[in-house]
Amino acid sequence: MSNIKTSVAICGVEMKNPVTTASGTFGSGREYADFVDLNKLGAVTVKGVADKPWNGNNSPRIAEVYGGMLNSVGLQNPGADYFIENDVPFLRQFNTKIIVNICGHSIEEYCRAAERLSEADVDLFELNISCPNVSEGGITFGTVPAMAEKVVKEVKKYCKKPLIVKLTPNVTDITEIARAAVSGGADALSLINTLLGMKIDINKRKPVLYNKVGGFSGPAIKPVAVRMVYQVSKAVDVPIIGMGGICDYKDAIEFIMAGATMVAVGTANFMNPFATAEIVDGIESFMVENGIKDISDIRGIID
Repeated sequence: MSNIKTSVAICGVEMKNPVTTASGTFGSGREYADFVDLNKLGAVTVKGVADKPWNGNNSPRIAEVYGGMLNSVGLQNPGADYFIENDVPFLRQFNTKIIVNICGHSIEEYCRAAERLSEADVDLFELNISCPNVSEGGITFGTVPAMAEKVVKEVKKYCKKPLIVKLTPNVTDITEIARAAVSGGADALSLINTLLGMKIDINKRKPVLYNKVGGFSGPAIKPVAVRMVYQVSKAVDVPIIGMGGICDYKDAIEFIMAGATMVAVGTANFMNPFATAEIVDGIESFMVENGIKDISDIRGIID
């Protein structure tokens, strides 16, 4: 299909196609390498990496629900040193870009992680501002515009790679947070992270998750995600990675038409480990069948 152009660029970093993975759903890529040729993906976005190892939350921390799943894993990860020594060399075997997701409980933790990871051979950073700010009473960084702008501005000082900021949908006005992140120095945005949800076991008369609430993801959140990507694309002038309930190429095309430069596949990986590769193929076939020469020709075409 050499007569079509699927390549896209995020902050000067060119990807062979607009498909990546959603952080936390693809590990470091090892878990899926037997199912998917990682060379086929535009990029691999790895699980959240902190400056030090995190244990994550107590179990149970995963629950299946209608239209998706709840998770309260708590960003369990082995820390930046392990990631640099083990995961980066593994991923560099493949012809794909590496996006590393940065997490932290305080601005200082975010900055330390960004500084350490700036030494790594990665292509882009993704800043997860959906983490609870422990120094501010547990308020999520990404729900208050001033706080979002501040954390982005501080982390940006330590970044030697372009910075994508991942937005939480648990706000009244997503465009307000998007503008704040861009004002703080975000080079690109990714959205949406999970919605807050809860499931109760009516027989045990208690929440299914140990932490009571968790992040809701999967097909049921896609209409919310498409709407938010559309709104943000009209509000700011930076590249957007769209995500939230993408299961097939039709879903991916929706996000691109709404204004996304790239798309990230998350929960679908758990249901179908071949999902990412199938979506790459599906986008190419859609373009051929519809006479689309360049993927950018359909980006943001919804008025």
